Amino acid sequence: MKSILITGANIVNEGRICPGDVLVRDGRIAKIGTDLSVESADIHINGEGKHLLPGVIDDQVHFREPGLTHKAEIYTEAKAGVAGGTTTYMEMPNTVPQAVTIPLLEEKYARAKEVSLANYSFFFGGTNDNLDEILKLDLHRVCGLKVFQGSSTGNMVVDNIESLEGIFKNYKGLLAIHSENDHIIKANLEEFKAIYGDDIPVKFHPKIRSEEACYNASSRAVAMAKKYGTRLHILHISTAKELELFDNSIPLEEKRVTAEACIHHMWFSEEDYATKGNLIKWNPAVKTAHDREQIFQAVLDDRIDVIATDHAPHTLEEKSQVYTKAPSGGPLNQHSLVAMLDFFHQGKISLEKIVQKMSHHVATLFQIEERGFIREGYFGDLVLVNLNSPWTVSKENILSKCGWSPFEGHTFQSKVTHTIVSGHLAYEEGTFHEEKNGERITFLRKN
Repeated sequence: MKSILITGANIVNEGRICPGDVLVRDGRIAKIGTDLSVESADIHINGEGKHLLPGVIDDQVHFREPGLTHKAEIYTEAKAGVAGGTTTYMEMPNTVPQAVTIPLLEEKYARAKEVSLANYSFFFGGTNDNLDEILKLDLHRVCGLKVFQGSSTGNMVVDNIESLEGIFKNYKGLLAIHSENDHIIKANLEEFKAIYGDDIPVKFHPKIRSEEACYNASSRAVAMAKKYGTRLHILHISTAKELELFDNSIPLEEKRVTAEACIHHMWFSEEDYATKGNLIKWNPAVKTAHDREQIFQAVLDDRIDVIATDHAPHTLEEKSQVYTKAPSGGPLNQHSLVAMLDFFHQGKISLEKIVQKMSHHVATLFQIEERGFIREGYFGDLVLVNLNSPWTVSKENILSKCGWSPFEGHTFQSKVTHTIVSGHLAYEEGTFHEEKNGERITFLRKN
């Protein structure tokens, strides 16, 4: 593997921004300093005027493989993420077949080893009846267990209260949960179908997948986690009301209940349904501007611990259907970091906080081994960005297989210029180097 030296960059790491050089050798960060010798590396990258960040770790993506590869594939979506500065992802189990047995889960790992340009881990899926299989998981080699409290793409909902309690009581790893009350959602949907039939205006999506549905499920999950001491991580918080469930008075390392915000809940609000329609139809739904503002504030004050994408592509044809048939989800991982950098340009968040929420805290929360920080001895997962290089999202530069983005037509102020994955220069100024794939990440946990 070729050694890489980045010189003169502004290094954003662990709450500080300092000029310096970083040498990567044999997949690891070998030295951080100043005036490092250019002759010491095979590849020299001039970082002057740019900012060097730890690679983004996205803890929630849906890459659709196996079984749904007309929408996306591990190869295409990992590549899109790398172009956006994501060096590591954790992918969800609602594929076809669903990853609810260990052999099926390991098939996904084998496929990623063959084709993924980024580092990877895969969630195992919980069901009403697979607790025995859940308890066989190697916690050192699997990022966590995913449970759907509300049905979404793939419909893996765990709706049996005894099964849910069994998981909370007996599983000792990290439990990531999609929290929406399915019964409330179904009742709301029937009310709107009685008025509109299947062609419900998408502006009512946040009324169907309502604040009540989210809070009811999240509060129940938090109560159950406190009862059993479960290590609970609630995904894609979408309401201001849910924020009362989370604590910022203790260090992240000591938290038993953590939370995630997604880019779309920080960027869009219900006013955007008028122009974006089904393209911003997600589960949980994009809700009010007040919800958006409060979620952003919770990211800043550490009630919400990490930022992710819930990258979940569908084809434009699928998205163009009537409300009840149009699936929820959309592509986001190519644009997550530059979206957050737009917020930096708007004065809403610091670079240090962006790195904390998209890299440091994800590594800490999941107990990822030797990633997520720019430290000597850690894996060389790095992204170099030019903060002042505007570019506009268009169909020509969208890399997700589905070929569209809710950001189409938007001009971002910053650009990712280089992405280094496990010490390999994977992306450079629009060019991919695919001689080496990413690696399976591991975790500082024991069964």
